[in-house]
Amino acid sequence: MNNEPASDRFVDPTPTDWNSAEMQARIRKRYASERRFKFLGLTAVVASAAFLAFLLLVMLGNGIGGFSQTRIALPIDFETAPIGLDPDLIRSGSGEAALAGADFRGLVDYAATEAYGPGADAWFSGGAWEIVRARIAADPDILLGKATFDLPAASDIDVANKGDGGAVSERAVADLERRGVISKSFNSAFLTGGDATDPALAGIWGALKGSLLTMAVTLALAFPIGVLASLYLEEYAPQNRWTDIIEVSINNLAAVPSIIFGLLALAVFINFFGMPTSSPLVGGLTLALMTMPVIVIAGRNAIKSVPPSIRDAALGVGASRVQVVFHHVLPLALPGILTGTIIGMARALGETAPLLLIGMRAFIADPPAGLSDAATVLPMQIFLWSDEVDKGFVEKTSAAIIVLLVVLLTMNALAVYFRNRFEKRW
Repeated sequence: MNNEPASDRFVDPTPTDWNSAEMQARIRKRYASERRFKFLGLTAVVASAAFLAFLLLVMLGNGIGGFSQTRIALPIDFETAPIGLDPDLIRSGSGEAALAGADFRGLVDYAATEAYGPGADAWFSGGAWEIVRARIAADPDILLGKATFDLPAASDIDVANKGDGGAVSERAVADLERRGVISKSFNSAFLTGGDATDPALAGIWGALKGSLLTMAVTLALAFPIGVLASLYLEEYAPQNRWTDIIEVSINNLAAVPSIIFGLLALAVFINFFGMPTSSPLVGGLTLALMTMPVIVIAGRNAIKSVPPSIRDAALGVGASRVQVVFHHVLPLALPGILTGTIIGMARALGETAPLLLIGMRAFIADPPAGLSDAATVLPMQIFLWSDEVDKGFVEKTSAAIIVLLVVLLTMNALAVYFRNRFEKRW
């Protein structure tokens, strides 16, 4: 029997001839395969970047107009206008009652017809009279003479001034430009106002504030509970059947469709506990249930990445189990936990399905003042505006998408910052 090792029996002593035609063909084939792989990878990256750039350019092109507003100068002669207000009465204690009884809408229609002719009253936004009212309330002496008001234009005039209107609106814009009374300025009301039926007055602040309050409730609940749960499961829980069931359940909850959490919130928080519908409190609780499994999974992975030598060294110098976890393991795992948390929060910010079921689809004109007030969120506001037929809401929808993208990019930038800020090397 041959007792030679197998490695010695099958070794070919002849050195490889790398200059032979066969080996050169194999090398060329291998290099060609590598070049194809690099080309496909580069093509995938370029295609992804192109799609992203196309999306951003389309959104910017459609939505940049939502951040500007067309305004028309309207002269009003209060000596002949049918308003009938006394400046002294407005300064008195009954000034609010006097303003409430005045027909400011009719005043704007009358002044527009007098200044620009029949049909000009349709050139101004339905809420233009509110600006006139606010200025008179601030300075009643305006009623003693003539004044010029810079008022927002109606939606069709605004769209036509931005290059996408009908023939009638374009003729009106040309007439206003000839008179030199039309202008375009930054639409601060879009960032500071609430929802409205008139696109010229519609703003995003109500939905943005509702999103911020909802996210605050979500973070306050999901982050501490998720981190503590991941610490317990990874550092304290015994490895048995029950912990295996819990781990599988958490992984399954992270993959459950979001609308299921909306049904759960409707049944438990609203129908059973009687919490207010369409409120940031219920919305935050709903999104916290949805986000918590993501935080637990991210937290466990971050805790697993901490080397066992850190724990052994801390225990070796006399630290207790709690001190090891909270003084050594948690600070080292914090960058990964924060990154997973912010990414989970960004996903929750874009959710609409669970919030539909708890009533956050309602028309909310005033921004919420507290956690129990009626509110809506940015994705829901975008959904509501996309259903409108008025052309003015098309650019408002795209502008709201830009705001949502800015918020999401800010949250992802925060994730990168916190990861780098708290990262420790060993």
